Amino acid sequence: MTTSGAGGGLILVGGGVRSGKSALALRLARARAAEVTFVATAQAFDDEMAARIARHRAERDAAFHTVEEPLDLPGVLLRERGVVLVDCLTLWLSNLLCRGDTDAAVEGAFDRLEAALAGRGAAAILVSNEVGLGIVPESALARRFRDLAGTLHRRLAARADEVYLAAMGLCLRLKPSSLTVDV
Repeated sequence: MTTSGAGGGLILVGGGVRSGKSALALRLARARAAEVTFVATAQAFDDEMAARIARHRAERDAAFHTVEEPLDLPGVLLRERGVVLVDCLTLWLSNLLCRGDTDAAVEGAFDRLEAALAGRGAAAILVSNEVGLGIVPESALARRFRDLAGTLHRRLAARADEVYLAAMGLCLRLKPSSLTVDV
């Protein structure tokens, strides 16, 4: 899915919680454009999450214009013309599942996401949690989430120009070739 133009391309940044993936994504975005649209998929359903969202907002400077969109991620990607940073895909997936979407509806959302990304002329940097490295989840919903996240990650990694994996504060470039990147 290589996109043309200066600063174009699809970049996927995955990793565990607090692994450095968002810091790397912010750095990659700043290197590509003076102004970036930050697409936040989180929803504040309680005080702790509201505080977490506020902390993340404080990490971004004035160069970032924030769009909060928990469900229609493809629509935002079609509307926004410049460099976008999406944080994060797994929260978006969780929002779809909590809304009650069937697997077929989720796969359709993945199709729409890929179509929106394919039509972009500027870079799209996507952040996601790697959830497939742990134990098998106890509940059917959690297993479904893990499996769908794995499917989404495989689909996007296959199309991405660059793929990074963050772990323990270190980031490895997996694609186009391996390289360690300081966060």
